[in-house]
Amino acid sequence: MPTPDFTGKHILITGASRGIGRACANEFAMLGGTVAIHYGHNHAAAEVTLRMLPGTAHRLIQADITDASAVASMVDEVIQSYGRIDVLVNNAGIFEEHPLPTTDYATWQEVWVRILATNLVGAANTLYCVAQRMIQQGSGKIINISSRTAFRGKPEAPAYVASKAGLNAMGQSLAQALAPYGIHIFSIAPGVVETDMAAQDQAGPAWHAIQQQSPLGRVCRPEEVAYTAAFLASDGAEYLSGGIVDLFGASYLRT
Repeated sequence: MPTPDFTGKHILITGASRGIGRACANEFAMLGGTVAIHYGHNHAAAEVTLRMLPGTAHRLIQADITDASAVASMVDEVIQSYGRIDVLVNNAGIFEEHPLPTTDYATWQEVWVRILATNLVGAANTLYCVAQRMIQQGSGKIINISSRTAFRGKPEAPAYVASKAGLNAMGQSLAQALAPYGIHIFSIAPGVVETDMAAQDQAGPAWHAIQQQSPLGRVCRPEEVAYTAAFLASDGAEYLSGGIVDLFGASYLRT
């Protein structure tokens, strides 16, 4: 199979200042694409992402993903810069533990609102605004970054799990709705990924056990998520539309 080529293609990646988003930006740029690097608050980290990318036409774009108006303005800005969006990687997300037995009711409500506003509603609004442009183009690829927890659960973080399960369901529904317009939607569900989000686990005594959940003896690397995203966005992967790609390293087997 030939190497994917994104020359002349424009890619919007949300949450691209670090981790999976940064790895995706680098992957698409190395494959010839022009990348709009979205970030929420960490401008310095986004600048690092920008500087590491090959090519000169990439740009930074700031937006609060929980603000529907800001999301619409972000997409308008990218369209004004590039004329079109060929690929959206819906990656922006947050994680907070909130175990029910030890979380007070007020905090419980706040965490649910905060996580769903970012991980699900923010992703839905971004997808909506980008898809409207893709409908006009008659083509587009959308990749939602989900999680193994949508299937396996995570007792101490039910809002995060619910947000990722909702992201999967939304992607499958809209893959059906948007296929007639030449738009293809995919989800990637990684297990634990070696990013800042997992930093607390990496520093703790349970890290070895987490790595051993996979028979590969390690967790997922951000570059592996990025490689999968580029494959799904490439020509020839369209019939995977609506699919959820497990990137678990055989750590959890679902049927």
